[in-house]
Amino acid sequence: MRMDYRFTNHITLIIAWLVFPALIIAQPATDQIGVADLVIMDAKIWRGVEGPYANSLAMVGDKIAALGDEPAIRKWIGPNTKVIDARRRRLIPGITDSHTHVIGGGLHLARLKLRSVNNRQEFIAAVEAKAKTTNPGSWILGGRWSVDSWSSPESPTRYWLDPVTEDIPVLLSRMDGHSALVNSAALRLAGIDENGPPDPTGGEIVRDPKTHQPTGILKESAMGLVRQFIPATSAEDKYQALLRAVKHANKHGITSVHDMSSVGDDEAFKRAYHDGKLSLRITSYIQSDDVFKHLDFAVSSDANHPFYRVAGFKKYMDGSLGSRTAYMHEPFADATHDSHYPHGQLTAFAADKKRLTQTVEAVYEKGLQLAVHAIGDQSNHMLLDEYERVAGRRGDGPVRHRIEHAQHLLPSDVARFAKLGVVASMQPLHKADDGRYAEKAIGKERLAGSYAFRQLLDSGALLCFGSDWPVVSLNPFLGIDSAVNSRTLEGKVWLPSHALTVEEALRAYTVTPQIVVGRDKELGTIEVGKLADLVILGRDILSTGRHTKKLSESYVAYTVVGGKVVYENDKKKHPSKDGFLKAIMRP
Repeated sequence: MRMDYRFTNHITLIIAWLVFPALIIAQPATDQIGVADLVIMDAKIWRGVEGPYANSLAMVGDKIAALGDEPAIRKWIGPNTKVIDARRRRLIPGITDSHTHVIGGGLHLARLKLRSVNNRQEFIAAVEAKAKTTNPGSWILGGRWSVDSWSSPESPTRYWLDPVTEDIPVLLSRMDGHSALVNSAALRLAGIDENGPPDPTGGEIVRDPKTHQPTGILKESAMGLVRQFIPATSAEDKYQALLRAVKHANKHGITSVHDMSSVGDDEAFKRAYHDGKLSLRITSYIQSDDVFKHLDFAVSSDANHPFYRVAGFKKYMDGSLGSRTAYMHEPFADATHDSHYPHGQLTAFAADKKRLTQTVEAVYEKGLQLAVHAIGDQSNHMLLDEYERVAGRRGDGPVRHRIEHAQHLLPSDVARFAKLGVVASMQPLHKADDGRYAEKAIGKERLAGSYAFRQLLDSGALLCFGSDWPVVSLNPFLGIDSAVNSRTLEGKVWLPSHALTVEEALRAYTVTPQIVVGRDKELGTIEVGKLADLVILGRDILSTGRHTKKLSESYVAYTVVGGKVVYENDKKKHPSKDGFLKAIMRP
């Protein structure tokens, strides 16, 4: 006898669920529209777009099939449906990090990390410990150090490294990646000593002003003098680094990235997809000295691939504020009389005006995007001028060129982003870092256009957020906290008038990034028919007060990519209201 369990009597319904749970699960309702592969029940859904009330959803395959209340979504449950009880936790679209170095980040996870050392002694001790486990003939790589929060913020030198590394060559990047510390063994390999070579275009070999001896600090293109001797990363090492990175991203609720990829990274991406291990959608901006060499590849790449596609190219205009290589309209406030580059430095690419113009035009005409690193106010101004020349030329719709970082702007340039359709791709956690020393570097009166999140958004610009991982943490909740609460890494509030609301910051991590790369018809919001990239939060950032530490303390309970759970950290596995039904359905 077939049981009709669409009872109208609530008491009878409860008894039915208690007495016949196995039968009910195996017997779908006769009027259901379909059978879901995955269902999420009892969630506080933030869709990223307006829509009728819903607290549950059903997924079929890799797409969202239905949104509604619990009774409506229960009709989608079949014998093999996986059901997640969200227990009133917040459900949001999958998070996009709009600026990563995925394989570099994965490699860094296995390298020496110096971000948390607090003084010279800890720095040297960490390097010494790594040297003891390093095989002869190998390099010590990694770093991501910063001295700006130390009680004695002295710049490290090769003389810190030499006693504990001896003949092991070392290259340790500063946290921003725009300068590095090397030891004497590495300098010898590169032939760098008191006699030369001269500074390369767009770089600096920092030297003692009296002896002309290299200190071990190399800035910008000067790092290449040493890096050319580091053994190339093998294809297998890249692949394993990617797998580490994918897991790390999913742990933080990140389902998509805009990756500043090296030439050849696509082989690792495609291999991981073929192996069924790429649970991260990668939109790639290829970093290449010769964009023209790779234009045809970028144009012909599969624009419909569900997990990997090429959007354009990554280039650099200048360096960073921390390394004093960002290119500024006025000299750095703390530049000394013996500073070689008081305004900072343009890269060789930016300094070659003809090459810069040709690159902007060629990429634009191919319908691709340029994602160009610009941090100083003058480099941003120059790049906006280049973008303005090509804006609106194409007859088949806009091409949204990007400025990566856009950290320090001339106030008069803020409104140009919206006017020209230029994307401001920014990393709010950099604000937490720069806030420790920006006033010293450029002076308080020049901060009006620094980290202008609020001003850019209010002007109508497309603002998307990322991390620049491995420069800083991949954790998006740290970025949201910085964008909203304006706290520096030292806990001080800096430029609060430039801050956003929580919802505005969340949109910059979910909705806008997909608009920027033209995937907003399939990703970025929670709507029926879109790809099922979703995140259940362990702590609800949208119900948190602005000025509390709870934003940075949020974590991910579930990450879903293409309708599949790829990360789970459900710390409270117990039934809540309506608990028995959900307990028996939960796998």
